[in-house]
Amino acid sequence: MKYHELQTITPKKGNRVGRGIAAGQGKTAGRGTKGQKSRTGSSAKPGFAGGQNPLMQKLPKLPGFTSHKTPAENIYTGQLEQFSGKTVDANVLAEARLISNPFVTVKLIVKGELTKKVTVKLPNASKSAIAAVEAAGGTFEPTARLSRPKTSTKPSKTDK
Repeated sequence: MKYHELQTITPKKGNRVGRGIAAGQGKTAGRGTKGQKSRTGSSAKPGFAGGQNPLMQKLPKLPGFTSHKTPAENIYTGQLEQFSGKTVDANVLAEARLISNPFVTVKLIVKGELTKKVTVKLPNASKSAIAAVEAAGGTFEPTARLSRPKTSTKPSKTDK
């Protein structure tokens, strides 16, 4: 490529608005006639309602806050009677349909009597529930909550 073969790009000149009728943008320069939005330097803040009470001030304020944390699903000591002599974990409880799926947080709480020996492997339990399990001859082992296996839609490098 030679110097005389270079193609130059001339930048487009912007319209000079607000310079009268002869400038090609009309006398109001596309801003309409009068009013707050036709003036220079004016921009109403978001939510401004022209001097009347804005919508977000009209709406009532609710007390407290909304927690987005999913609550733990509770299992009661009386429900463990059916698993006599077995090891109870999240998978066993999900198969018995006592919890929605094995990946939720589960907590053991005292409600009902436990007379049979059971080994419990759950993330959480109340102190009185642990005492009730051990009084029946069983054991409680705290475990981490099962995590859902990750499935990605992107092809991995080994798929090629």
